[in-house]
Order: sequence, then C-alpha cells, then structure tokens
Amino acid sequence: MDISIFGIGSVAAITVLCYLVGSGAKTTPLDNKYIPVICGCTGLVLGLVAMYAGMPEFPATDPITAAAVGAVSGLAATGINQAVKQLGK
Repeated sequence: MDISIFGIGSVAAITVLCYLVGSGAKTTPLDNKYIPVICGCTGLVLGLVAMYAGMPEFPATDPITAAAVGAVSGLAATGINQAVKQLGK
C-alpha cells in the first residue's frame, strides 16, 4: 500500500482515531474527566508512529514536533466532540 496518498490527511486521521478511542473510553466506568488526557496521549503516540512510519507529508521531521502535532490532533478530537454537543443544544 502506498502511504504517500495520505499527505496531510494523516493529521485528520489521527484526530479520527483519537475520537474513536475517546468514544470507547466513554463506555468504560472510567470518569469522563480523563477522556481529554486519553485522547491527547493517544494522539501523541500516533504522531510519533506517523513520523517513524515515514509518512511523506506528515508535518513533522523531529520527535518533539511529531509528538506535539499528535497531541494537538488528539485534543482536537475532544474539542470536536464538545462543539457538536454544544451546537446540538
């Protein structure tokens, strides 16, 4: 599979994957206040994986930036969830 077709979409993919992990965390007895931390940490790990996997247009070339891009993408998943929830009211 040629991963060069993903480009900057890899950042959006991290956000979607973190959203799914956060949704899964909601189904556990874990307190909901930990979901942003779970999403942020998941994004951090996925950002590092994306960089080391060699995604050609991933917007990071060093581990610190890759971790930051991933963490922000993970936290964006929480923000998207809250925006949809608030707009639905």
